[in-house]
Amino acid sequence: MNQRTPIVPLLLAAALAGCGQEAPPAAAPAAPAATPPAPPIESNPNRNAYFGDLHIHTQYSFDAFLFGTRATPDDAYAFAKGGALKHAGGFEMQLRKPLDFAGVTDHATYLGMLPVMYDETTEAGAHPVSKTLREAKTPSDLIAAFQGVLPRIGGQTEGPDDLLDLNVSRAAWADIVASAQRNNDPGNFTTFIAYEYTASGADFENLHRNVVFRDGEAPDLPFSRLDSNNPEDLWDWLDGLRAQGTEALAIPHNSNGSNGWMFQKTYHNSDQPLDAAYAAQRMRNEPVVEMAQVKGVSDTHPLLSPNDEWADFEIVPYRVGTTIPSAPSGSYVRDAYLTGLDMEETKGFNPYRFGLIGSSDSHNAAPSFEEDNYWGKLGLADGTGQRRGAVPLDEANEDGSLYAIQAVGAQLWGASGPAGIWAENNTRQAIYAALRRKEVFATSGPHIRVRFFGGYGIDEGLLAAEDLITAAYAAGVPMGGDLLSEDQAAPGFFVWALADADSAPLQRLQIIKGWIADGEAQEQVFDIACSDGGKVDPATNRCPDNGASVDLASCAISEDKGAAELSTVWQDPTFKPEQRAFYYVRVLENPKCRWSTWDALRADAPPNPDLAATIQERAWSSPIWYRP
Repeated sequence: MNQRTPIVPLLLAAALAGCGQEAPPAAAPAAPAATPPAPPIESNPNRNAYFGDLHIHTQYSFDAFLFGTRATPDDAYAFAKGGALKHAGGFEMQLRKPLDFAGVTDHATYLGMLPVMYDETTEAGAHPVSKTLREAKTPSDLIAAFQGVLPRIGGQTEGPDDLLDLNVSRAAWADIVASAQRNNDPGNFTTFIAYEYTASGADFENLHRNVVFRDGEAPDLPFSRLDSNNPEDLWDWLDGLRAQGTEALAIPHNSNGSNGWMFQKTYHNSDQPLDAAYAAQRMRNEPVVEMAQVKGVSDTHPLLSPNDEWADFEIVPYRVGTTIPSAPSGSYVRDAYLTGLDMEETKGFNPYRFGLIGSSDSHNAAPSFEEDNYWGKLGLADGTGQRRGAVPLDEANEDGSLYAIQAVGAQLWGASGPAGIWAENNTRQAIYAALRRKEVFATSGPHIRVRFFGGYGIDEGLLAAEDLITAAYAAGVPMGGDLLSEDQAAPGFFVWALADADSAPLQRLQIIKGWIADGEAQEQVFDIACSDGGKVDPATNRCPDNGASVDLASCAISEDKGAAELSTVWQDPTFKPEQRAFYYVRVLENPKCRWSTWDALRADAPPNPDLAATIQERAWSSPIWYRP
């Protein structure tokens, strides 16, 4: 446990000694002013929507520092609360809407080492690797220098690492912990002690997790890939902490870049099939997954969902930090849900019953969620439209290309996407409890609010209830919950979404269903509510096109199309009482300009024809699982 020695002020008294005279009585010390009690934190039993980011990197992450970020954890929290922060490129970054909660998640591996390596007066700074880093001046040089550090970060040195100093890492971790404690403001702004565990396969199969601690308790040093590159060992470590009273959970991210490793059917690096013990441990330690972030969305893939017209959304088809293709199967959450259902039906356990959040993975200490206010992810490597590949270079590259890519995949990265939480109040305990019960949702950037309930008392009459949400909680279960069969009847589902006033209006509500039939995974997308008076076609389960458009010359969007709010009660027309299924909501906005088009517009340049010109932002609820 992290031991901190308190500084206790000592009150010293001196006796008055008179020269043969009695000292006058000392004046009674003034009573200290009573500290007023903290005002009670209001609690809403129907829960409020809070937006935050549980994936932020500062100067203590090796890659963030390498590409120019010098912001501290305090800077990151000040930014999340609405403050301005200077980018490594010199310009100012600021969100239009402050966040409600945040967690700094610097890489545990080589934590805090880069600032020391850049100081030539230190022992680490005198190392040849450090000298190479300091001499790198251009983004290309930095990337080359980064490749030289990677074997050490990956624990691939022969024998002890003569550069790594764990005392430096302990000091950086202590500062991260202290900053989270200092900036936590219950009821107003919540911080979490957190870090990133960066496991991966030998061929860059991404297995990264963010570890989030519930309270102010944290170990002296985080568990990193240098301790073990096997996520199952991370879960053992978390179980051990929990047994000692320190509660924490892990949140996988970028499963899209895992090459199928994130949601496998066997133990890690093994042919041993998964079993009930694995499922229980994984769900105990990983109740939610980050499925939307800057390095792509991990909902589904066109090869996995060929009948889903919206499956091709912010796809980054490579393993993280490479241009090596990542196999879709086992890499996307909808596919994992189907795998879990099949295991539950055939083997009696399900390791993939997780909820969904978004987060940024910003390495600028500053998440960038807005398409028209986007500054990239990785400091100097992608801090301009040219370095992101959205704006042509002044002169062609040697290969004739007019677009620069200084960071691998930067063209495909996105302004995504906060974590949405339904909680009674803005405190660590309430937000963490929401993560545990999976009453959480993800968005691709906007602050879209979405609610989702399923139950046997949910029908059209619910919409007329005086207190609709109270009635919905009484009649069913919210997103993240299990819906048990009742008298062979078909349950009802209530869905509500509210648009972000600073983004595009809503176009439609959808429910995505998955089930197993005759041993085969099945899925279907149902439109359930349409904007602009449209009605769902019962034959196609689709809303009519509402005619919303985007003017690419100005990025103006249709002002008379779409809805500020959509809600409905829906019943599954394909429901079978004996059939296990999951249901989750997808909310679609009208189209608007993607960040790459905004970059080109501001540079008075044509949009890169290889990039999507528009984006249809969205939100996803965590599922409700129907269990016969």
